[in-house]
Amino acid sequence: MFDKLKGVEDRFTELEKLLSDPKIVQDREAYQKYSREHAELGSVVTAYRAYRQILEDIEDSQELLKDGDPEIKDLARDEIATLNSQRNNIENDLKKLLVPKDPNDEKNVLVEIRAGTGGEEAGLFAGDLFRMYSRYAERRNWKVEIMTHHPTGVGGLKEIIAMFQGKGAFSCFKFESGTHRVQRVPVTEAQGRIHTSAVTVAVLPEANVTIKAQLYPIPLLGQPVATFSNYYKWWSVAQAYGALPASYPGGGSKETTNTPQLLLRFSA
Repeated sequence: MFDKLKGVEDRFTELEKLLSDPKIVQDREAYQKYSREHAELGSVVTAYRAYRQILEDIEDSQELLKDGDPEIKDLARDEIATLNSQRNNIENDLKKLLVPKDPNDEKNVLVEIRAGTGGEEAGLFAGDLFRMYSRYAERRNWKVEIMTHHPTGVGGLKEIIAMFQGKGAFSCFKFESGTHRVQRVPVTEAQGRIHTSAVTVAVLPEANVTIKAQLYPIPLLGQPVATFSNYYKWWSVAQAYGALPASYPGGGSKETTNTPQLLLRFSA
């Protein structure tokens, strides 16, 4: 373990030098990459250096046990007992810090809450869950973006999908995935009976996808639509940007010539 910790400290020192290099500072992508790695290793290096200092203090205190003064020996024994306790605590912390992290932990998270069995009460429970998650995100200064939602007639939610944006969002939400159940007297119950309701929660890390756009010429009028079947989303994109001639379904009425058009092709 200590050989690995020494390697981590060496890498941390190397990163500090890289972050002070003017060439790295000018390269925004590289600077952000090294900054994230530096921040991740910081807690491990801090704990390792504290652990190493405790070992040195224990060694110094053991030297005092050779002193002829009984009071000095008693103080040294007390100090060694305290330092040994601190050493054990830091050892446990280091073992946890060295456990490999999920590479998705630092990503933003997409959360879907869907009402299950329980009728209107399940919808109310889904709404309560989303408000709880939103309040948690607010306390951590995260941004909440609602992608889609379908409310019920009594103030609940049939379904809601939201993006929680913040450092470590996925690591905090990933264990929420699954089925949640509640037993309570709902506001929709007039006779005071206890209802059991359930909702499902799906949690996904935000995908890092780079979209590239390229321009391609659309052939002249008269070419069959099948010609463009290999262009992903060509129809909707061309229609949205007015690139379709009038003779094609959805084409703009202003386009009456046979001039070649331009087509956007998206690829991940």
